[in-house]
Amino acid sequence: HLKNVERPSVIRAISDARELGDLSENAEYHAAKERQGFIEGRILELEDKTSRADVIHLKAMNCDVIKFGATVELQDNDTAEIKTYQIVGSDEADIKKGLLSVTSPLARSIISKTVADIVEVSTPNGGRSYSINKISYV
Repeated sequence: HLKNVERPSVIRAISDARELGDLSENAEYHAAKERQGFIEGRILELEDKTSRADVIHLKAMNCDVIKFGATVELQDNDTAEIKTYQIVGSDEADIKKGLLSVTSPLARSIISKTVADIVEVSTPNGGRSYSINKISYV
């Protein structure tokens, strides 16, 4: 989308703004150039991430150990509340949807653990204790 839609659009905006005359006081031109810089930076960032990405085949994973991509059922040992999370990359994380960033304190504490393990997690809201009830890769 950035390469095929946004980039051509901002190039047209720069061209249109140039036609308005003096570039030193041309707000449209400066805004379009700023937008172009943002778009080009974002394209480079995304290309870098995709060049370093590895495909993970979740169905081939060892279901006994929690790793990136695992869906984990946890029980809060203080409240008995049960929650299910999938461990995902930071860009995909959305705690309200149960998508837990691999860099979060909770994910870091459960990586490499197995069913029935108890983990202690330090969070900004204090310490919590969780039991691991179930691990799956879907």
